[in-house]
Amino acid sequence: MLEIRQLHKSYPIGDSSLHVLKGIDLSVEKGEMVAIMGSSGSGKSTLLNIIGMLDEADEGEYILDELPIKNLTEKKAAVYRNKFLGFIFQSFNLINYKSALENVALPLYYQGMKRKERLELAMFHLEKVGLADWAKHLPKELSGGQKQRVAIARALAADPKLLLADEPTGALDTKTSHEIMDFIQHLNDEGKTILMVTHEEDIAAMCKRNVRLRDGVIIEDVKVEQVRAKLYV
Repeated sequence: MLEIRQLHKSYPIGDSSLHVLKGIDLSVEKGEMVAIMGSSGSGKSTLLNIIGMLDEADEGEYILDELPIKNLTEKKAAVYRNKFLGFIFQSFNLINYKSALENVALPLYYQGMKRKERLELAMFHLEKVGLADWAKHLPKELSGGQKQRVAIARALAADPKLLLADEPTGALDTKTSHEIMDFIQHLNDEGKTILMVTHEEDIAAMCKRNVRLRDGVIIEDVKVEQVRAKLYV
């Protein structure tokens, strides 16, 4: 599904450069649920940005679904992102002036799907996350947990091969975090491949594999016995 070999990334800082990723090797199989962990500055967000085609490595190979990802124009990167990837962000990244339904339908618009079809499919995914009754509401009328559910529905709308989650519970309280993780775990149970950046040990324990970065290198890559999210009554 995903293969990364000897990935390097540096950023210029004044007259010098900061070497952020220092030869990352990572393979993720279809159906895995992997937590990428590490303290601030470890390189985890840079790695996720490269996997998400929001940034490009200086050296190394990145292969996604048997397709080499390299030398992409912004237009080509956008096409590949829309085809292969779904994104869930800590800050939700919803468009404030669009309803929940319109937010979910947005990736389908970029795929060229007709309005009636994309709204029907968007509603299907809102129903899946339990928010059909909130379809016409704006993000400001939703709770944090509801916003993240809309973001998950949007990420799923185009049926991505890989779901990328960047601190998906970082802005949520414990109860809501477990609700979101329960939903993400069920997506994985259904076969969705999920790669999640988190700094929270309890959230990482809800994945099936933990990859830990420090100073731009992987220092640990272990399969873990998954802890199921706890739903509070």
